[in-house]
Amino acid sequence: MSGVLSALAFPKIGLAFLVWVSLISLLFALAKKRPGQSFLLGLISGFVFYGILLYWVPSVPAHYGGLSPVLSLLVYLLLALFLGLFWGFFGSSFSIIGRRFPALIFLLAPFLWIGLEYILTYFLTGFPWGLLGYAQYKNILFIQLSSLTGVYGLSFVIVLFQTAFVYSLTAKKRAPFFIALSLVLLIHAGGWLSLKPVTPTPESITAAVLQGNVSSDIYWDQISSQETLRFFEQHIDLSEQAFQSGARLIIWPEFSVPLCFSCPQGMYQLFKQRLFDFVIRTKATLLLGTNETTGPPDDLKYHNTALCLAPDLSISQYYKMHLVPFGEYTPYKKVFSFIEKVTHAIGDITPGTKHVLHHFDGQKFGSPICYEVIFPNLVRRFVRLGASFLVTITNDGWYGETSAPHQHFSMAVLRAVENRRFLLRAATTGVSGIVDPYGRILARSELMTRTFLTGTITPARKLSLYTRCGDVLPIAGLTLGALFLILAVLKRKNDGKR
Repeated sequence: MSGVLSALAFPKIGLAFLVWVSLISLLFALAKKRPGQSFLLGLISGFVFYGILLYWVPSVPAHYGGLSPVLSLLVYLLLALFLGLFWGFFGSSFSIIGRRFPALIFLLAPFLWIGLEYILTYFLTGFPWGLLGYAQYKNILFIQLSSLTGVYGLSFVIVLFQTAFVYSLTAKKRAPFFIALSLVLLIHAGGWLSLKPVTPTPESITAAVLQGNVSSDIYWDQISSQETLRFFEQHIDLSEQAFQSGARLIIWPEFSVPLCFSCPQGMYQLFKQRLFDFVIRTKATLLLGTNETTGPPDDLKYHNTALCLAPDLSISQYYKMHLVPFGEYTPYKKVFSFIEKVTHAIGDITPGTKHVLHHFDGQKFGSPICYEVIFPNLVRRFVRLGASFLVTITNDGWYGETSAPHQHFSMAVLRAVENRRFLLRAATTGVSGIVDPYGRILARSELMTRTFLTGTITPARKLSLYTRCGDVLPIAGLTLGALFLILAVLKRKNDGKR
């Protein structure tokens, strides 16, 4: 029940209120079980949660990677099982600490939870998809807390509310639940007080995001040059329309058309010259998703790139640093080398090594690419370096009209609130959007449509508490959880000796 209700709280079903009660059944069960049983209960709950949340996973390697349906299903089940381990560790830790500190565990449980969410963000390559706080991305009042704590603070309060409820029932004390309820109401009230209208200033920018709706079923090396040129012209046409609507910063999605400024081949150079002509004529700035190369001809390295082209033809490039494992590269090749033999979908992209800011009209901005936007600390560093607004480009076309593009978009909303920055998102097939620093979605596209969105954004320089301090809360949760886990084990040994 906990796994099912938690999953239903996320987009695209989006019954967000369920996340406030989804863990209650699990918590009741954990309070009565031994550590081994609690681990198993947590594992099953987590497996069910991720099984529903990530139902779209097996279609990707099967459709695009040529993997057999059986192997694709196996990959999906193993991923859900692996991610479910974190729920299992929460269950066993809850039980171990709860046996030695039966009252305190209900206060420690939220720290344990966010500590494990933090591990999930960094362990191996990291996959922080489905953190509980994301389910509340439309709850504008509540998510203002993330400007102080990051998304982890939202998860903390959600878990605390439910542990307080369970403790109040099991201990037959009303006070803990009503204190937690008061805290939740206070956070919402604080969010309401912090909300402010964003008024345009002389520094405000009119920007546009393009959505070319280019199917991921298209392989550029398998279609004619005329067909490729047609897709390029469609994006130029959208750019013209955006310019006529007043946009002076125009953002193309990731890999919407094959662009490579560093490639000598004729088609690439033709596109490059057309883009040069466009920015010279319009005096607009383009942010493009390209695939750039570095290194000698006999040892070329390819980079997933956000390239900014200014009217004076100056160029800045940011190379994507956090690549998609088993999509853009194979992690731990000595262990997983066999995977490359059964699928052709894994790329050979070289990661970038540093954050790079682009410039527009005297303002700096950061451009996390696709998958990178799900990592709070990575995006935060763009703002720490001086980004006054954020742009993210992505290609979610691999996932069709499933929940995945909606889930991905919800995480981008939280990045805007955490850092108190406008965020523009250009997605090849959607969801594209413009989000203000308080998480209000000013414009949003539908999936599988060709369109553009235009909006006025206001750069900001003030840093939020989360931007300044980073992941202090989840690190504290991890430390506190580990400390009490050690104390519980030592206490058990001492009790045994006595």
